[in-house]
Amino acid sequence: MEYRKNRRGYPEKFVRKQHLKLNDLRQVVQTNYLNKCIPEYPRPEFYVSHLKHDTDGDGLGGIWTDNGFKSHHQSSLVWWSLVVTPDDMESAERRLLEETYPDRTEEQTQMQQSFLEKFATSPAFKKTSRLGSFRFTFPLEEVLDAYSEQFCSGAQPIMRVFETVLYKQEVVYTVLVHSPANQEFSDYPLLTDDPDAVCAYRDGRFIWRPEAMSETHSYELIRRPGEKQMEAQKVASYPQFYVWDNVAIALHVEEQVLKFDSGRLRENLKYCDIEGFVYTRSNTLVSFPDAKEIVEELWPGCPPLEEDKEPNSENE
Repeated sequence: MEYRKNRRGYPEKFVRKQHLKLNDLRQVVQTNYLNKCIPEYPRPEFYVSHLKHDTDGDGLGGIWTDNGFKSHHQSSLVWWSLVVTPDDMESAERRLLEETYPDRTEEQTQMQQSFLEKFATSPAFKKTSRLGSFRFTFPLEEVLDAYSEQFCSGAQPIMRVFETVLYKQEVVYTVLVHSPANQEFSDYPLLTDDPDAVCAYRDGRFIWRPEAMSETHSYELIRRPGEKQMEAQKVASYPQFYVWDNVAIALHVEEQVLKFDSGRLRENLKYCDIEGFVYTRSNTLVSFPDAKEIVEELWPGCPPLEEDKEPNSENE
């Protein structure tokens, strides 16, 4: 593995041109978390059709000024993350059960209790942020269409396997998106519809097969072949802390701006709470009331800023 400081000044280990699964990572680096014995957990496929871009107050001001997103920190890339919606979670659980027990009866299907969301507890699935309190969420198709028109002269963007990045507990699989006219990255493998890959692309959606969903493993996957059921069972021992993984999408923009209509930016903007270690050195992290005032000043006359919260937290 190679070593460097990332665009925010934090050290990281990385491997170029590959998405290394956990077993492969163990062959090239040794960490206390990677070598733990973890209770069995599910391996679903998420079909993801939305992306998010989290930023702080300074970033929000720049996005408003530019009417879009541009690179920072001496980089040529704009970074987005996958958004797994409740519908995505439900459909992934259904596919996993259908693939594991294809001959279930209607009664067995009805008796099955939801279990997948109990494992999906890492920061990749939470509504909270570690990058700032302002979140832009866009349909993937809209982002790729805008990129195609503005950077590819209407052609399809090229997607490539960029890097595997390893932090203490986090594994990031990065995908590069660039113009067909750009030959700078021609030696990086194309991102294809590979059924064994951590991340693939098919029919306008990213397919993500998480290697580690939980970070803290409080549940164990129990299979009941006789009943053709799966369930999440609380572990009897102390929960295990493990690595967790996520997918980041890097749009190559150089010094240009990926532009959107100002009203569309506002429609797709919400406030999110900060949790855990914050990967920003800005002092512009703000409370929800302050964030509402800031957004009202930038987009006067629009409906009040909303919070991006878990569905079951609305009444808390």
